[in-house]
Amino acid sequence: MAKTLFDKIWEKHVVKQIEGGPSVLYIDRHFIHEVTSPQAFQGLEKRGLQVFRPKQIVATADHNVPTLDQHLPIKEELSRKQVQALKDNCEKFGIELYGLGHPYQGIVHVIGPELGVTQPGMTMVCGDSHTSTHGAFGTIAFGIGTSEVEMVMATQCLMQSRPKLMRINVEGTLNKGVVSKDIILYIISLISASGATGYFVEFAGSAIRSLSMEARMTICNMSIEMGARGGMIAPDDITFDYMKGRLFAPKGQDWDNAVAYWRTLFTDADAAFDTEVNIKAEDIEPMITYGTNPGMGIGVNGHVPALSEIEENEKPSFQKSLHYMGLEPGSNIKGKKVDYVFIGSCTNSRIEDLRMVASFVKGKKKASDVEVWIVPGSKQVEKQAIEEGIDKIFSEAGFQLRQPGCSACLGMNEDKIPAGKYCISTSNRNFEGRQGAGARTLLASPLTAAAAAVTGVISDVRELI
Repeated sequence: MAKTLFDKIWEKHVVKQIEGGPSVLYIDRHFIHEVTSPQAFQGLEKRGLQVFRPKQIVATADHNVPTLDQHLPIKEELSRKQVQALKDNCEKFGIELYGLGHPYQGIVHVIGPELGVTQPGMTMVCGDSHTSTHGAFGTIAFGIGTSEVEMVMATQCLMQSRPKLMRINVEGTLNKGVVSKDIILYIISLISASGATGYFVEFAGSAIRSLSMEARMTICNMSIEMGARGGMIAPDDITFDYMKGRLFAPKGQDWDNAVAYWRTLFTDADAAFDTEVNIKAEDIEPMITYGTNPGMGIGVNGHVPALSEIEENEKPSFQKSLHYMGLEPGSNIKGKKVDYVFIGSCTNSRIEDLRMVASFVKGKKKASDVEVWIVPGSKQVEKQAIEEGIDKIFSEAGFQLRQPGCSACLGMNEDKIPAGKYCISTSNRNFEGRQGAGARTLLASPLTAAAAAVTGVISDVRELI
């Protein structure tokens, strides 16, 4: 019987199928951070339980950490307490922590792949919705709640209902100035922020296969933003070349054996999906969001929809969103002034993203009235950027290269966007208050963000490269 990539991994990890109910699924890797783990550890202590398999947990501090002066005590009290609690809990339960000051510290969904912890065929979870990032390697990876974090800590298993399956095929060649962030923003604008609810999505097609691993991670990262349980891409030689030699990747004969298995992880030619979506890569242009969910996206040369283009039952929420964003129905987005540019987050903070931005801004200066924050996804990315001289390019352009962390992706640390200010962000969410109370977020690719940093307004990067 023909099987999908999802089927092959799922079936290999089912410990028990509950009749008429969910499956008990074995979890290969569990990532934890300071925000969703304290209550889980507390739950274990109340029940007198130990962590079942601490070696299969990877811990790091990312959400609450400052991105300046990380050698100093954290100023925000709640952030300081959460980071300290993670440190104390990891010591108590025998879990290795990549905390502040550690050379492997960084955003959880950046360090997993770069350390070789993320490997094809795995089941991977974290108390963070963007765990779907790891699906770029051909894994079943998804976010879980705090009670489920406790369940995995105690049993290394999780009860899960099998989702429906969707395949999104992107065929053809991308236009100049269009990158993976534009692909996923285009898809979400097409099917909506709830269009994949109840599904696990496999991304396929020639345009997807042509992407680097870091670009694939961007796409899988935002699969959750269309309501999907997760996203995945079949592993191939691009995957294996990226992984080879990484710290925790298999070595020697173990590597050869692993690759032989990983090559079996693909969707069989006649396997069936519950839903399929077909997209032409040539139809995608540089994208930007204008509203307060990631599905409210348009091409950078497009216009905010007019009221007449909106379904009657959706008009109240549409108008509320535009009121928050300070935009008018039917208005053009290009040329809109921006105040901040944030390039970072688990979506776009890898070395490839920083290289892309540096290549564009080299020899240019930022607009005088725009503040630009570049936040690497990990200490290793930061180190590489400095070794390659990327930090000097940013400095000469007037960009501030900060230290690793989730930063201005979310208003949970010191890096907040002031109320009423417009921020072009390479992160994944644009909900009201996401980057700080009253902040107005426009999601875009690193290239589009860099173009706005230089011009001071929303611009079509294709006109500048």
